[in-house]
Amino acid sequence: MTKHDFQIGTEFYTAAGKWRCTDIGTRVVVAIRLDQDDASWYNGLPFAVAEWVFDVYDLADCLV
Repeated sequence: MTKHDFQIGTEFYTAAGKWRCTDIGTRVVVAIRLDQDDASWYNGLPFAVAEWVFDVYDLADCLV
């Protein structure tokens, strides 16, 4: 995937699991990992779970 394939709220997969896009920067995508049983953890901003930054090299491993 490329940065242009993402929109805020888009869910995607990596080898680590399922993710949701929370922000799109000039050269990066920020996402939260969807691995909690309690969906209230994903209500934000701010989120109760850590946000991770995906750069251009990480985006190549993402799947919709």
